[in-house]
Amino acid sequence: MIKHILAITILWFAVAAIFPLYAQQLEENTLGNLWPKVEENYPGIGVKTTAIDAAKLNELVVKSNMLPQVKAQAQNTYGTYEGSAGAFFPQAGFFNVNGSSMAVHGSSTAANIFGSANAEWELFSFGKLGKQNEAARALYDKSVSEKEAYLLNLKKTLSERYIVLLYYDAKLNWAEKNAERLDDIRKITSRLSASGLRPAADSLLASSSYIQAMGENDKWSGFKSASMIKLLELYADETIDYRASAERFSNPSTIYLNSESFINSAHPILDALDKQSEYYTLSGQAQKRGTLPSVTLLAGYAYRGTGISPNGTVSGEWNDGFNNTTSNFLAGIGITWNITSLHTNRLKGEQLFKKAESTKLLQTQYEQSMQADLSASHTKIRQQYQQLQKTKLAVTQSEDAYEMYLARYKSGLIGLSELLQIRILLEQSEHAHIEVSRDYWVLLADEAELTADFGFLFNKL
Repeated sequence: MIKHILAITILWFAVAAIFPLYAQQLEENTLGNLWPKVEENYPGIGVKTTAIDAAKLNELVVKSNMLPQVKAQAQNTYGTYEGSAGAFFPQAGFFNVNGSSMAVHGSSTAANIFGSANAEWELFSFGKLGKQNEAARALYDKSVSEKEAYLLNLKKTLSERYIVLLYYDAKLNWAEKNAERLDDIRKITSRLSASGLRPAADSLLASSSYIQAMGENDKWSGFKSASMIKLLELYADETIDYRASAERFSNPSTIYLNSESFINSAHPILDALDKQSEYYTLSGQAQKRGTLPSVTLLAGYAYRGTGISPNGTVSGEWNDGFNNTTSNFLAGIGITWNITSLHTNRLKGEQLFKKAESTKLLQTQYEQSMQADLSASHTKIRQQYQQLQKTKLAVTQSEDAYEMYLARYKSGLIGLSELLQIRILLEQSEHAHIEVSRDYWVLLADEAELTADFGFLFNKL
């Protein structure tokens, strides 16, 4: 006897230790548990990440324009020759030095080798390069804000799909409960009809209602499976344990009262538009400054060989083109001014300024619209929570009333049609509670996107 008491005592202690852990495990199973895996694996996030990397590389490319531009070339040619005195830079990337004319004899053509390297360094561009760098930085900041906005939208998409899954799960449970009630009525009616206490028509009517309920059950089972597939597309796993969330879906513990009454100007959507406007503005300034001249430091070095010897003898042999080598260098300062681009660059700059103005107005429009939605959301959430409490009470009262009427039907005090009408009222009250629950959580998802804060929704659902 003592051994049995000791065993039972140990068993109770074990259950008492395990149950809180199990309860804690269910409590931790929230919508927020899904997000880390979505953030880690969903390919759409990788698209935004690579866009940021591309913007960063573009920023480095633009900065490299401030470095000296070095060019090199090598040639092996065969052709005619004519001397010309002087030295010049005809174009960037080409360096040429010729000696004075001299009396030559022999072949009319000669082989030549030529190699050169020249460098250009834009010393002063009236701030054009600086504005281009600032525009590239704004483009990078814009890509970062766009990723944050995408993550925010993805959180809402995840929340909406999770809510839809819980909604269809609740509808399926609702259909199963209705089918169970009708099955009980069908069995009771069948027994009463067999004993002659009820007409056979009652049994047929109850059976017909039960079959219809089973059809509804199949319908919601299909919807639930489809919603699970849509959710797993984001989650990238085989299944999701949502049992604890299903309970919280219909019975939220606390109302959500967000203290935020104004839209934050740093909201990712607004910030992305702000960075877009800034990029257009800086690009327009860089475009207009491109109409001004630029001051460039030039330097070059050339190495040359030819088939023409110093005494004027010209060889037409290809290998003699590597003889009679000489080298030259040249350095100087040049001013470049593309006169014909004055009007075009000015128009391009004005076009970019207009785009910046349009984006800024769009940002203002978004902010005003979001502010109105946020103010309205506070009121709707409070009223929705109150409605949720009332529909929950209505369900409880309808269940009690149905049990009373079922007992009266078994006693023969009411007919089947009256009982089915009461069952329909119970079905409607349960359906209304499910609809209100879904609307409540959808409102929370909308507000979470407006405030860029999914903390409450992720922790409470």
